[in-house]
Parts: sequence; structure tokens; C-alpha cells
Amino acid sequence: MSQSAINEFNERGQVLFKDFCWEAAPPYQQAEDLMKSGNQDKAEGKLHEAKGKTKEVAGKIAGNRKLEGEGKAEKVAGKAQGKTGDVKKVFED
Repeated sequence: MSQSAINEFNERGQVLFKDFCWEAAPPYQQAEDLMKSGNQDKAEGKLHEAKGKTKEVAGKIAGNRKLEGEGKAEKVAGKAQGKTGDVKKVFED
């Protein structure tokens, strides 16, 4: 599915949708979009782990406990996503 119009952003950078419509994709394409491959999940998991580690270290250096905590959480989420990719790969083969 793709969105045809985004009107504006708020002060936090979040998208505000006023007038929008979705263009429906064929059902088989929708299912493919929802189901990522195991390799894609593993790659995205590694990316999140790296981002989380970077945030964690930056938070430690800056003395920002919130940033450090966000980094730890993102790192754990990345590990979980990588494990999800491992499970999907077992069922793909």
C-alpha cells in the first residue's frame, strides 16, 4: 500500500495526515510486503543492534542516562529481530 498525500509535520517531526487515501495493492503483493524474509530480518536486526550500541556509548559519554537506556533497548530489540530472522530462515528452507 502506498500513501498518496502527506500534508505536514508537527514540531516533533511526526507526520500529520489530513487528507489521504491509500492505493490498494494486489492481495498477493500485500502479503509479500507484510512477510519479510529471514535474511532481511537478520540484516535489520544487526542494523538496530549497531544503532543501539552507538546510542548506548554516546549516552555513557555524554552522561545522558535516557539516551543510554534507549540504546540498550534498541540493541535488545535488534537481537530479537535477528532471532526472528533465524526462525523464519528455518521455515523458508
